Amino acid sequence: MALLTRRELLPGQKRFAIGSVAADIGLIGWFIFSLFPIAWMVILALKNTEQQTTTYFSFSPTWSNFATVLSNRGTEMTSVDFKSAMLTSLINCGGAVIVSLVIGIPAAYAAGRWKYKGSEDLMFQMLSFRFAPELMVIVPLFVIYNQIGLFDTKVGMIWVLQLVTMPLVVWILRSYFQDLPEDLEHAALLDGYTRRRAFLMVALPMVRPGIAAAALLAFIFAWNNYVFPLILADTNAGTVTVAITKFLGGGGQAYYNLTAAAAVIAALPPLILALTIQRYLVRGLSFGAVKA
Repeated sequence: MALLTRRELLPGQKRFAIGSVAADIGLIGWFIFSLFPIAWMVILALKNTEQQTTTYFSFSPTWSNFATVLSNRGTEMTSVDFKSAMLTSLINCGGAVIVSLVIGIPAAYAAGRWKYKGSEDLMFQMLSFRFAPELMVIVPLFVIYNQIGLFDTKVGMIWVLQLVTMPLVVWILRSYFQDLPEDLEHAALLDGYTRRRAFLMVALPMVRPGIAAAALLAFIFAWNNYVFPLILADTNAGTVTVAITKFLGGGGQAYYNLTAAAAVIAALPPLILALTIQRYLVRGLSFGAVKA
């Protein structure tokens, strides 16, 4: 009887439930836990050296750390050329993504359109390169790079970083080509298109959002890579991830504020790239999840 006398809810209204409130509180707590390291890094980047370990939220904000990182002035240990490292990272990561797209897009199209005995095993083998620990291959790569003259070169870094980005690009775009109806390409073939022209004029324009999403994710993975630049590069091809750690200093003095400022600056290029292609990124991430 009590259920029959309950007041009907108006459109948009919800009944109060302890479970939903607990779920909302848990979700808010998860967001705070996830975003706290980012907020703490920004706060630490605004502290001076004296306040970096003695105060938490009560401090005098300063922008001098960012100026020190970019100009290499102010302390005796900021000899690293951070701006050069940023430019080198852009060249290395951009080159690796371009190589991965040029080779990976046709490979993903072929993997999504043609099935043969062992094709799934081949795709799994390619994906296994992405899962393999980098430390497992770093020693033979170091020996090979020294023997063929690729150590501390941008070409060498682009080549090794595409090992990180290529499997990601192929596997992501493969799902997009699988979701794309083959009837569109068959119609183009009936109109006199060759298979290559049908791929370039029909299939490729339709998966542009997926290409944007794959390119962004590949760029982020390459940008964040630390092991390969640490071992296979030095001053000429060193990336920003290695340059950040050099601001920690030595001799008993750790410059956490400068390290945090360098990390904030290093996070800007992927963020700017994501905002630039945001329209294609949203369409690309949703397109591959819907089966035709």
